[in-house]
Amino acid sequence: MEGFDKIIRMQEKRKHTRYRAQAQASIAGVFDRGGLLKDISITGCCIECTMKVTIRPESQYTVQVSPDPDSEIGNFDLLVEARWIRPRGDSYEMGFMIIESPKGKQFQRYVDYLAWRAE
Repeated sequence: MEGFDKIIRMQEKRKHTRYRAQAQASIAGVFDRGGLLKDISITGCCIECTMKVTIRPESQYTVQVSPDPDSEIGNFDLLVEARWIRPRGDSYEMGFMIIESPKGKQFQRYVDYLAWRAE
């Protein structure tokens, strides 16, 4: 139960709302497919993957995001820093801090779209 309490406290500390997403996500050399962007904010995101993955906390990765077709937003990359990874039954969840997005307008449009959809 202590792990669950830690997650709740972490979510309460967040300064930016996380929005549920349904985008495909991949990290070259780690997992090329099978990743689902579960949630995202302008400062972080969570990805779930159906295969065993190895990421190192505090290491940087480039995440390729393919938003859901309904968003009408093109693919974009995010430079992220891994914060945590945990097994969840048959999948793995990974938390990342977003460092930058080379296509910042696409990223911001996607977060804005998810915020609008959540209203």
